[in-house]
Amino acid sequence: MTQIPSQEHPDTFLFSTKQKQILAIKLAKELRCPQCQNQNLMESNSPLAQDLRLKVYEKVESGKSEEDIVTYMTLRFGDMASYQPPLLAATAPLWGMPLLILLILSWVIFRRVKKRTSFSK
Repeated sequence: MTQIPSQEHPDTFLFSTKQKQILAIKLAKELRCPQCQNQNLMESNSPLAQDLRLKVYEKVESGKSEEDIVTYMTLRFGDMASYQPPLLAATAPLWGMPLLILLILSWVIFRRVKKRTSFSK
């Protein structure tokens, strides 16, 4: 028997087990609000986030796995639903940009240090 959530946050829903509550809270923190995009489902107060928190609750209570729920959200809202998008051709720049920035900064620092040491000789 599924109980009706007491409020709209997963930490206040009435779960049948503590493990299900922990999973729902984890998912609400890891899934991005499609409306806000800069907040997760747990932080967002948008009506869509409230609906999705309820959806996560229902899916967790019905026994769906974490992977099933993330797949559902990804199919419905695209890869942006997750803060950890998969490595695909379309998302490769997201994954490669930090490395590229690190390489460019390292090169700039190396050049400046090299230039300073050549002037001091």
